[in-house]
Amino acid sequence: MMLGRLYEGQGGCTAARTLEIVGERWSLLILRDALFRGYTHFSDFQRSLRVAPNILSRRLESFVAAGLMRSVQNSAHPVHREYVLTDKGQDFKPVVVALMAWGDKWLGPGPAVIVHDGCGGVIRQHFHCERCKTEPGITEVKGRARLQPAVQKSVPGRGRTSVARTPRK
Repeated sequence: MMLGRLYEGQGGCTAARTLEIVGERWSLLILRDALFRGYTHFSDFQRSLRVAPNILSRRLESFVAAGLMRSVQNSAHPVHREYVLTDKGQDFKPVVVALMAWGDKWLGPGPAVIVHDGCGGVIRQHFHCERCKTEPGITEVKGRARLQPAVQKSVPGRGRTSVARTPRK
């Protein structure tokens, strides 16, 4: 975990736990460069971001420790390492796309757009409801406690079982 105890007491919030991994300065930009520019070499990240080598090294190693990247020996230069995104790292792509879309809307368009590799069309993200198969508007999307799996409870003296669902703590 990169940010230490900063988000302690958040009740296991997934957003807080994710920020423990990617919330440090430079982390999102390193992931952006890996995801959309295909960078794997330390020197490419450093040239693009102009980040101090010690900081870049710590961020890359923390991504390896968290399972977002794996470190492999560079075949052309065996003393150098490459930092390759894992499936877990690739799954972060929609987060970066969402951040870029928010920035384009509220801060002004940036220098890049996200496009479909197959046809060149601009990619847009949407909410999708698994239950009713619609695309709800942003004001129709809410948060709630996640339900735990059904728990079988015996009802004392009645010889029957009830099923209870309780929110996670």
